[in-house]
Amino acid sequence: MLDRRFINRFDGWFVVVVLLILSLGVLSIYTVTYAVSPKAHLPVYTKQMIWIFLGLIVFFAVAAIDYHEIARWSTFLYTGCVVLLILVLLVGRTGMGAQRWLSLGFFDLQPSEWAKLVVILVLARYFSTRSRLKGLSLRELIVPALWVTVPLLLVLKQPDLGTALVLLFIFAVLVFLIGLRSRTIGVSILISLMAFPFAWEMFWNALKPYQRNRLIAFINPAVDPMGRGYHALQSKIAIGSGGVFGKGLFGGTQSQLKFLPESHTDFIFSVFAEEWGFMGVLLLLILYFLLIWWGLDVADKAKDHLGVFLAVGVVAMLVFYLAVNIGMTLGVVPVVGVPLPLMSYGGNSILTTLAGLGLLLNIKKRRFMLFY
Repeated sequence: MLDRRFINRFDGWFVVVVLLILSLGVLSIYTVTYAVSPKAHLPVYTKQMIWIFLGLIVFFAVAAIDYHEIARWSTFLYTGCVVLLILVLLVGRTGMGAQRWLSLGFFDLQPSEWAKLVVILVLARYFSTRSRLKGLSLRELIVPALWVTVPLLLVLKQPDLGTALVLLFIFAVLVFLIGLRSRTIGVSILISLMAFPFAWEMFWNALKPYQRNRLIAFINPAVDPMGRGYHALQSKIAIGSGGVFGKGLFGGTQSQLKFLPESHTDFIFSVFAEEWGFMGVLLLLILYFLLIWWGLDVADKAKDHLGVFLAVGVVAMLVFYLAVNIGMTLGVVPVVGVPLPLMSYGGNSILTTLAGLGLLLNIKKRRFMLFY
């Protein structure tokens, strides 16, 4: 329950960092969409502000409810999420070559976004009751592996490569945190090597042609600069042209002249770098660093194992999205359609990210309580 002690221990500076990143995101979205928003509809930046407002409500709601109570609902939430992922494949809306959304009239729900938090919840609850000094056995690893595999396969079928990879990353980080027995590690490596050719074939066949082209273009984008390598090349041009201090708001040529595709979603970092330059990027990275450092501090000081695993899972999600998004804009990782946390346009992304941050705040506040 929310009480006076909770309010007195509220981390004001943490919220300030979150709001600063959100504000920079809205400003960047505004600079690249203000002139193209149809008059009959709400501008994109206005929609983003509405999602932020709703996201902050979710943030405070998640922070106020004891995370032990939330974890008790993890199995129910997981079941509901899997059902929604199946519905997406049956009746979901298709856009940009992928079938990822359920149209609810006023809102397009993307269950794959919420699957990340749900997987964190079920894995954290499972691992928190099975901590071993010698690590997990192979038998203890089967159940959490199945919990990840089911949504992973459903997400790949959409296809949503970015979310599938983050699910694997979260699972790997949590398994590394709890540890494995030496025998389990050996058997796991052997099984992985034997299954790799079959897994790779399934993975490759599950991808759409445009996703395969993105992976191929990653090796050498100059081979097809106007096709497969266009995104990566234009992104690097935008970032490099920003220089030290940037070109200023509305001054970016790649973003303003629409050379840069998906400028308000996947490549919002390129827009920001072109307008704000190296110094602006440095400031943004410092803000993200503070956010991640704060999350790791929450995990380090959590009251119990459940809090540790939940906090590490959320931080792993943020780190993956941050590293992969910036990496793909710089051309050092393939373009896989991963948003930049708190900055890229998207209602589902904003809501889930703020829900995860609310969970971190929840864990930190509950560490002072003696009873659960």
